[in-house]
Amino acid sequence: MELTKQKTTIVLFSGDLDKAIAAFIIANGAAAYDHEVTIFFTFWGLNTLRKDEVVKTNKGLLEKAFGWMMPRGAKRLGLSKMNMAGMGPQMIKHVMKKHNALSLPQLIELAQEQGVKLVACTMTMDLLGLQQEELMDGIEYGGVAAYLGDASEGKVNLFI
Repeated sequence: MELTKQKTTIVLFSGDLDKAIAAFIIANGAAAYDHEVTIFFTFWGLNTLRKDEVVKTNKGLLEKAFGWMMPRGAKRLGLSKMNMAGMGPQMIKHVMKKHNALSLPQLIELAQEQGVKLVACTMTMDLLGLQQEELMDGIEYGGVAAYLGDASEGKVNLFI
């Protein structure tokens, strides 16, 4: 008799560095315990998946404005508290490095290596004017139905 893997899902709604770090620490921990893990990125959480570099796209003025205002990638996210005009993220990154903790980009890479499924919400991408070529490689795309399919079988479902 084959045991089925436990499933863990995380909705990453926030674009805050500290919350994204927490989501990936939990995801990597669950994957290390042999859970099937899905992180569903929606609204500001999608910024975590954005490529660091500018990607040339054909967008309207409003979509360009959203792209310009939102942080581009995991390295540029702000903190939920004590952001201090951008000094807070630099301080937390320094403390993490000092304590040999993995950075958010390293946590993302580890999650991908462990088979964590990273799913970008296509409806939100449409609303914010984000295009697939602006997001990192190796991710999946889906809507609410895709998330609910995973979450309905999950023993752990988190909203961050």
